[in-house]
Amino acid sequence: MNPVQLPTAFTDRMRTLMPDEYEAFADSYSQPAAQGLRVNTLKIDREAFVRLSPFTLEPVPWCPDGFRYAHGERPGKHPYHACGLYYLQEPSAMSPAEALDVQPGEKILDLCAAPGGKSTQLASALAGCGLLVANEIHPQRARILAENLERCGVQNAIVTNETPERLMERFPAFFDRILVDAPCSGEGMFRKLPEAVLDWSPDKVEQCHLMQVEILDAAARMLKPGGTLVYSTCTFAPLENEQSIVAFLERHPEFSLIPLPHPEWFSPGRPAWAQPADDKLEHAARLWPHLLAGEGHFLAKLQKSTDAPDERHSEKRRKEKRGGKHEPAARKEAIAAWRSFAKENVPALSERFSNDSSFLLFGDQLYYSPAPEQNWDGIKVLRVGLHLGTVKKNRVEPAHALALVLGPEDVLRCANYNADDPAVVRYLRGEALPHDGAHGWTLLAVDGYSLGWAKQADGQLKNHYPKGLRWL
Repeated sequence: MNPVQLPTAFTDRMRTLMPDEYEAFADSYSQPAAQGLRVNTLKIDREAFVRLSPFTLEPVPWCPDGFRYAHGERPGKHPYHACGLYYLQEPSAMSPAEALDVQPGEKILDLCAAPGGKSTQLASALAGCGLLVANEIHPQRARILAENLERCGVQNAIVTNETPERLMERFPAFFDRILVDAPCSGEGMFRKLPEAVLDWSPDKVEQCHLMQVEILDAAARMLKPGGTLVYSTCTFAPLENEQSIVAFLERHPEFSLIPLPHPEWFSPGRPAWAQPADDKLEHAARLWPHLLAGEGHFLAKLQKSTDAPDERHSEKRRKEKRGGKHEPAARKEAIAAWRSFAKENVPALSERFSNDSSFLLFGDQLYYSPAPEQNWDGIKVLRVGLHLGTVKKNRVEPAHALALVLGPEDVLRCANYNADDPAVVRYLRGEALPHDGAHGWTLLAVDGYSLGWAKQADGQLKNHYPKGLRWL
């Protein structure tokens, strides 16, 4: 591996900041980037995955469900990845969501969420109970975020495509915990992403710091009194790390820093790297590539005082109009079509999805919302819960997202294949498969884990795997 050619302004700064460690730090760039995956416990538990996995796994000590895998292995090209059994995630990047310590039933915001690694990790911690709002300001990245949540079988997530300021206006003091994995200059990814080196400049560091200030202020307002906020970056720049936190605490004295675990792996923050210096910055953490098997990261855990002012609006919020912009009759017909589909194909869902108020209809798309009472009017929403399907002339064509929350035990018809069966790759390429079975919608599974829909007819399974996801 060729050493990464680092920008001179970056190396000069790092040499000045850490003269005793600089050579070891610089030598880390001649090593391969760390590679990891995190088990999606919404689909499979850790022990079952270890038994099933064909990969060489080494545990990540700061994430119970995280593993490194051997160089040369390609878990992204395995059917288990398409089933959503794991998420490919660099080991250091697993630390912020783990530090947030999410509990089932809470309301969680991932404010800068794409591509979705941390959002899917937060969703696993919620275990299907509570609400996750995953926001991404860039439309294309927000779509990728929605796809990754869908692949991981997340049912209780709302995906928004908004500015933090717009969300702040709508959701003051609303969330129990907030993750701000802030846009940054990306210095910690130089080894992993060569394009990050080309994109870097001292001006970008300054720009990112100003952006982080605004994002943190919005997050502070959206957090409930007593709530927890984790701020993280994948950069080494003190301006974007210690300085951003010191400036935040000066503006928000209702917040305090909480010590982070794993001192055997995580180095403390550097108080001297901020102005004014604050000894409490030692409660933050830096993840250095020359001290652990991961890329560069910074994180700080902050708690809002329980007696902080409650910033919720005094006026009552407008109620969500059931069914989006549609008349009640259209929504009622869509629910009836869903009931008919469920009875004929997935009877187990009739009881799981029994709350009529949770069905939302947008155009011809039917969703089951985890927060039907919440007002989303005026907010750009890409996904408002679980996508059930498309309503077509009083019938429902099931969504790919629906397949990925099911198991063979939930459906009347299932075609289950071994992971090494060539038919699985043919299905992922969009081909029909020869198969004898009862006619109708059929869940295609790999070793008992759902992969997508097919429709049995005339001795074959007609492929309904989404065209945009098919393997080339």
